[in-house]
Amino acid sequence: MITLGVDIGGTKTAAGLVAEDGRVLARAEVPTPAQRGPDAVLETAERLCAELIVAAPAPVLRCGVGSAGVIDPVTGTVVSATSSMRDWAGTDVRGRLGGALRLPVVVLNDVHAHAVAEARFGAGAGTTSMLLLALGTGIGGALVRDGVVEVGRHGAAGHFGHVPTVRAIDVPCTCGRAGHLEAIASGPAIAGRYRRAAGRTDVVDTRDVFRRAAEGDAFAANCTSIAAKAIGEAIGGFVNAHDPDVVVVAGGLATADPAWFDEIVRAAGGTMIPIVEDCPIVAARLGADSGIVGAATWADRRSDQEAGVA
Repeated sequence: MITLGVDIGGTKTAAGLVAEDGRVLARAEVPTPAQRGPDAVLETAERLCAELIVAAPAPVLRCGVGSAGVIDPVTGTVVSATSSMRDWAGTDVRGRLGGALRLPVVVLNDVHAHAVAEARFGAGAGTTSMLLLALGTGIGGALVRDGVVEVGRHGAAGHFGHVPTVRAIDVPCTCGRAGHLEAIASGPAIAGRYRRAAGRTDVVDTRDVFRRAAEGDAFAANCTSIAAKAIGEAIGGFVNAHDPDVVVVAGGLATADPAWFDEIVRAAGGTMIPIVEDCPIVAARLGADSGIVGAATWADRRSDQEAGVA
């Protein structure tokens, strides 16, 4: 059986043919025309999918889509989205792609899709509960229990970047509030804090801050350390609340620096209550294809449920 998996993000749109064992048999990827509006974004996804379906070695039975934004889990519509994708809120992803491809389509949030893949085939494989934290331009995540990602009443579960932290008091957050984890520990937040602290405007991105920290720049080291402590303390709190089998850290920042990752783990351990402090914290394994694999896996699961298969 082959399922089509689609990953629609603000930067790129990727699609792939996914086998039941999680292997990606074929894939395609193009930049997302995020500022040209929903029609351009969905036409891009439709074109990628159509090309893959034609070349598939067996019939494609269904399609799973991981999309940026908060997704209504029933209708497959984008409930809300950031300005990184123009007019994306309100887009009927399920109806549009389903009609164009003539396939059953299931839609979930893109970070939720990554979590489903890691829980089934990656760092969370073999566990019954996994908490994933994705660190990058923003901070998101998901809790997966018995293969089911918890989406919440509004589809907004997993906004881990918007929990409060004492290390970000009064610091404005991208959501319009202040004092949240994302305001101090996301990639752009780390780079912005360094620019202000060091008075430097020549910092290209967060990787540049980590490089400067490794070279002994005290301002850079302080910025990355504060972010690591805030992330670790938040993880410790999440573990105390949910008691998962494992915490998986994903996203571009997860592999930024091994010593920084270790600092996150130490900070988490210092926050956990004794009974859960043996919870392992590990890096994600699946890489760039996890969104495709997770979306396809979720579509397969939903199809089995509808068919009455355990």
